[in-house]
Amino acid sequence: MRTIKTATVFTHRRPEETAPALQALFELARQSGVQLRFSPDETAKHDLPSDPVIHADAAVDPDVDLCFALGGDGTILGALRAYGGTNVPVFAINFGEMGFLATVDREDAWAGSVRALAGDFEVMSLPGIKLSAGEESWTGINDVSIQRQQGKRVADLDYSVGGDDVGRVRCDGLVVSTPAGSTGYNLANGGPVMAWGVQGMIVSFIAPHSFTSRPLVVAPGDRVSVGNRSWEEPVDVIVDGRPVAVLHAGERLHARLSIDQALLAQVPGTTFYQRLRKKFGRLATPL
Repeated sequence: MRTIKTATVFTHRRPEETAPALQALFELARQSGVQLRFSPDETAKHDLPSDPVIHADAAVDPDVDLCFALGGDGTILGALRAYGGTNVPVFAINFGEMGFLATVDREDAWAGSVRALAGDFEVMSLPGIKLSAGEESWTGINDVSIQRQQGKRVADLDYSVGGDDVGRVRCDGLVVSTPAGSTGYNLANGGPVMAWGVQGMIVSFIAPHSFTSRPLVVAPGDRVSVGNRSWEEPVDVIVDGRPVAVLHAGERLHARLSIDQALLAQVPGTTFYQRLRKKFGRLATPL
C-alpha cells in the first residue's frame, strides 16, 4: 500500500455534478492529513479558497503521491496525460457515460475515496502512443485518428508499418489505438479488443471505401506511418478526442508505442475482463 500525503484533483466541466463527491473528499482528506492540490482552472471552477487541506491555484506537481480524476474518460485521459512518464497513479471516479478507465463509479465515490487516501489500490501500467508530424509532437493514451474534415472530400490515406508499405485507403479516416483505447473508436470501426497487458497497436478504418481494408494489430516495436495522399484536401489529427493539428496534402504522421506511459489505479483484484463485462454488459439488450 502507498502512503498518500498530497494529491492533485481534476474534475470534468460540470462542477455541480462532482460537488458532493468533492466535499466528501475534502472531509476525508482532513481526517487523513492529506493536502489536495487544484490548478488555477480547477480553483476557479469550484471557487475554492486555500486552507490547510486545499492548495488552490497550484501548478501540476510531478512529485505528488496520487491524482484524482472525477469525470468521464475525457477527464481521466487528461489526468493520465498530465502525469504521463511519472510515478503518479490516477484514481478515477466515473462521472461520465461509459467511464471504461474509471476505478470506481460515482455511487462508490465515498468508499473509493477512503480506499484511495489509504493507498489501498493496485497500479496498472498503461502504454501510450508517441506521435510526430513535422516539428510537432504529441502523446496519446487511447488513440490518434486522422479524419477527413467536415464538408471536404473523402480522405485518401496510405499507411506503412516498420518501413514497409501496407496499403492505401479512401476512407473517412484511420485510427491507431493502444490496448486501453481498443474499446473506443477502434471498436466502433470493427477493430479487435485488446486486453490490457498486451503490447501493440491497432490500425482500423473509419468508413473505408474498400472491401479489403481490415484492422491490423501492429507489433510493439514497429512504427506506423500515415500519409495524406490527397492532391489538396487536408485532414484533421485528433488525439484522445482532442483536435491537435491538420495534416496537409503530402504530409505524414508517425506513431510509436510508448511502454509504461501512465499509471492507472485499480481496486485490488479487478481484472480487465471484469471491467469489460461490467461496462459493456450493461449496454446489452437482454434476450
